[in-house]
Amino acid sequence: MEISVNRHGKGDEELLHKPHVREAMLWEPLRDRPGYVRCSLCARRCIIAPGRYGVCGVRKNINGKLYTLVYGLLTAMNIDPIEKKPLYHFEPGSGVLSISTVGCNFFCQFCQNWEISQSRLERGLYGHYVPPDEVVRKALDFGAEGIAYTYNEPTIFFEYMYDVARLAKKHNLYNVMVTNGYITPEAIRMIGPYMDGATVDFKGSGNPEFYRKFMAVPDPSPIYDALLEMKKQGWWIEITNLVVPKYGDREEDLRRLARWIVENLGPDIPFHLLRFHPDYRLLNLPPTPVETLEKLAKIAKEEGLHYVYIGNVWGHPLENTYCPKCNYAVVERRGFTIIAWRLTKDNQCPKCGHRIAIRGKFHGGGGVILPLMVY
Repeated sequence: MEISVNRHGKGDEELLHKPHVREAMLWEPLRDRPGYVRCSLCARRCIIAPGRYGVCGVRKNINGKLYTLVYGLLTAMNIDPIEKKPLYHFEPGSGVLSISTVGCNFFCQFCQNWEISQSRLERGLYGHYVPPDEVVRKALDFGAEGIAYTYNEPTIFFEYMYDVARLAKKHNLYNVMVTNGYITPEAIRMIGPYMDGATVDFKGSGNPEFYRKFMAVPDPSPIYDALLEMKKQGWWIEITNLVVPKYGDREEDLRRLARWIVENLGPDIPFHLLRFHPDYRLLNLPPTPVETLEKLAKIAKEEGLHYVYIGNVWGHPLENTYCPKCNYAVVERRGFTIIAWRLTKDNQCPKCGHRIAIRGKFHGGGGVILPLMVY
């Protein structure tokens, strides 16, 4: 289903009859500026003029009301291992139905999914309409244990995520987000009862200058507020940090981020250092040296994090989980596949009895990626 985007408001009445266009949540009209609205979904809190879009490119002010244009307009639906998100300590070995739309509230120059996340710049809006009940039905039919809102920033398709997540809960499916964390606390509270976990993706260790230069994000500090609210809501949290060589690999930034996590979220938060690969508009840099990742992993552990991983380097020893007390390799992985599970039924280290911070049971799978639909 292709959509023509018109920046001048023509055709809006016809647009309102499309199934993928719904009135948005979390917005308000501005009393002092008739016709203008404020969106309170992401930390940008866009003020949007009549006939215009928010920064995300998928939320439009039509006749003084804010609408989402991507409700159920899916660009991908795949069965993934939960380890791909990456969530290493949440329902390990389970299969998760992963869905996405187009759009994002960031402008990352290195985005690996830029075809969908940056479509507001490159292609406009597109996708295939899938109602919430069909997503849940497919998850059940294919034996998934949960649903992941991922590939592009799920915050921007919040209304659809909210409806799917509520329905998924009724069928005993878990819900997880893979997010840049630029979501408001009020949005987290709204969806809080239905969301079970989140992977929050930092880039450049949260350095403000890096966020401004390479992602057009004026201030990354709202991400920390979002993490604190996720903790209040009882979500399982894992954190990734994309390490971009030369510009986003400063040791002092990594040390500061690791220290914040330990002090505010706790030492058991799994922390994934991801190797950068050149993509989109940042093709002039090489992949992150493995030695850089190893150096930063050592710093993260020095700051007190118990579970530190290196991602996008298949076969590296830091794909494995080690007991923080005796350093025994309790879980071994290769890529997204669990190749050895040595924990007891209570997720304890068999050598020293230390309880490993894992939510849920081992499902005995992992590693299978089954594409269902790609639009």
